[in-house]
Amino acid sequence: MTSLPRSSMGRKQRNKQRRITALLVGVVLLSAAMSLCLGSVSVPLADVVSVLLGKQTGTVAARIVLYSRLPRTLGCLLTGAALAVAGAVIQSVLANPLAAPNVIGVNTGAGLAVTALSALVPGAAALAPVAAFVGALAGVLVVLLIGERTGASRLTLVLAGIAVSAVFSGAVDLIVTLEPDALSAYADFRIGGFSSVTMGKVGPAAGVIAAGLAGVLLLTPQMDLLALGADTARSLGLRVRPARVLLLTGAAALSGAAVSIAGLLGFVGLIVPHGARKAAGGESLPLVTLSALGGAAFVTLCDLLARTLFAPYELPVGVVLSFLGGPFFLWLILRQRGGGARA
Repeated sequence: MTSLPRSSMGRKQRNKQRRITALLVGVVLLSAAMSLCLGSVSVPLADVVSVLLGKQTGTVAARIVLYSRLPRTLGCLLTGAALAVAGAVIQSVLANPLAAPNVIGVNTGAGLAVTALSALVPGAAALAPVAAFVGALAGVLVVLLIGERTGASRLTLVLAGIAVSAVFSGAVDLIVTLEPDALSAYADFRIGGFSSVTMGKVGPAAGVIAAGLAGVLLLTPQMDLLALGADTARSLGLRVRPARVLLLTGAAALSGAAVSIAGLLGFVGLIVPHGARKAAGGESLPLVTLSALGGAAFVTLCDLLARTLFAPYELPVGVVLSFLGGPFFLWLILRQRGGGARA
């Protein structure tokens, strides 16, 4: 059996990536349109377009679209893209397919920072993305330090992350117990959802997410080198530790901004990068691109399902993601027969 030449194989892979990218762009647009149109009250697509173009003002459709559906849809798209890319980066940097923002303490670190900010400075909601970034960065750096100091196995590193997450979560519970008004709608924040999303929440976080995505995209060559292993990356001239810290800082910014919008949403950064990695063929640039598109579509469709499945009653989207992500995580653990190997 003859093998294809390298150039032919590379061309075939790139064509596959382009097709999947185009497909995902279409799915993102379709999911956004459905999110704007569907709900307890349906709004025709023509009316949605008219409202967005400013041709309708003061109507019921305009109020529904502008003050409820649009912030929610933008929140879903941004949060999904941010968490999926953060997961892809964390898995690549830690060389661990079980790692994800909600698994290793990144999301709960961000949640702790947001809760502490709400307790100490109640009127500083605009600073939530910054606080969430600091908390997420603390979480990811603690896990990275544990991994570097102990040389822990993949599964042990995940367990360490779960322990760190439990400590952060306990601190959140303590703050909310001592200061019951520290975080309004605490249950929704803990589960994750978009029912209370406003443009005031989305706006500041959008800037952080845009900067985080741009930074990660610029660092994809370093991700490619890290994927070869630390020793090989060093031999090729990469300063491994600074590269890891920069990439994890980008992941923390993305996770923190997502938490400031949607709360402690789980499993997006675990599920989506696995699908994107199969299509990316080991290259970091398409991995990041496909993760962003796939995450945006995935969260938007899950949120649409959560608010229409039992309409007019609404489920938090975090519940839907838990039902999908929990079994997926267990499947990954069972699949990692070599989990005891060094990361």
